[in-house]
Amino acid sequence: MTTAPPAPSGVGPGDPAAGPPPADRPPVAVTRPRHTARYVVVGLVLVGALAFLLAKGLGTALDFYLPADQAAAQKAQLGDKTFNLEGVVEPGSIHSTASGVDFVVTTGATRVTVHNTGSPPQLFQSNIPVIAVGHFSGDVFASDQILVKHSSTYIAQHPSRVTSPNGSKQ
Repeated sequence: MTTAPPAPSGVGPGDPAAGPPPADRPPVAVTRPRHTARYVVVGLVLVGALAFLLAKGLGTALDFYLPADQAAAQKAQLGDKTFNLEGVVEPGSIHSTASGVDFVVTTGATRVTVHNTGSPPQLFQSNIPVIAVGHFSGDVFASDQILVKHSSTYIAQHPSRVTSPNGSKQ
């Protein structure tokens, strides 16, 4: 009859070299260090950064073009905050000044006087939609930039005014 060799000295019941545990005892679990707290902190930082970027991006995009009637109605809330004022240049309202140009934009029945410092774009004229970048200063909208949008029919109506970078007329 053969017997199993004796277990090496120093081997305990939870050690794999000791063999299976006795039937009356559950196996001993091996503990591993937990990194859960670290993962939670990293996750919270990432979520917070993403929320901050979304809030900043969407916050500035929501009032990107504020029509003249809405801007006039919100003048007290806007204060001296810079925003983009949208409207149509009122015919006969354009007056050149030493520092730029003064004009009136309209949306519906609302009229807003704009004082622009700087040179207006070449396509700036009466009766076209424009965007003036600036802020209210009293009842006047103080602007430092005018953006003009033109349709694709502009080239067909004014072929001599549009020159490509290589010098050819478009």
